[in-house]
Amino acid sequence: MRRAGKTKPERAMGEAELDAWLQARREKKPLATSASMFDGFITAIVAGPTGADPLRWITALLAVPHSAFETGRTPEFAAIKAAADRFNALGTDLREGRFSPRYRRMPNGDVNARDWCEGFMAAVNLNPADWHAALDPDNSLNNLLRPIMSQCKNGTSVRLPGMPLPGLSRREPEIPFLALSHTAIPMCVAGLRQHYHTVWHDKPRPGSSRR
Repeated sequence: MRRAGKTKPERAMGEAELDAWLQARREKKPLATSASMFDGFITAIVAGPTGADPLRWITALLAVPHSAFETGRTPEFAAIKAAADRFNALGTDLREGRFSPRYRRMPNGDVNARDWCEGFMAAVNLNPADWHAALDPDNSLNNLLRPIMSQCKNGTSVRLPGMPLPGLSRREPEIPFLALSHTAIPMCVAGLRQHYHTVWHDKPRPGSSRR
């Protein structure tokens, strides 16, 4: 007999289950179709410009309706819980300097960073205006985004219709060759977070005023 006032807590999908669930939802067009893309996407949300609407980015990430937030004990809610838990964990990891991307591993053990990087850029494309400085090839901040873009398909970022983004083809990268490796990405993410959570956060928005 169940005790009154006690309910089983909502569960979060594990990584393997999440990976299979996302792959099975490809026709619904989620912005992540693998657990590695999921991780890259949420990393961009955590490290990037502050103020992203959770309802908007989670529904886009998972291709779930708003009503999925209101109904527990469903696969959709378990995926939402996984997104919320990873968001919180990544925030802690980045603050404490122990961030480690969840890249996809090939059968031979090699790292394939493409899925993770395409997930990151899918989040950038969700609010490209907020990422304007990092997307500008003439801005030094772009050097931190290029290693991520370089791992994406065709050496460029994921693109949204009508929103061309700068790619490596526009000019040669002004960063060391090793910075194009996936091993440099944690450092780049830390640099982006430092900008968007200090410099960018403290800078007055257009049309605003400070006393």
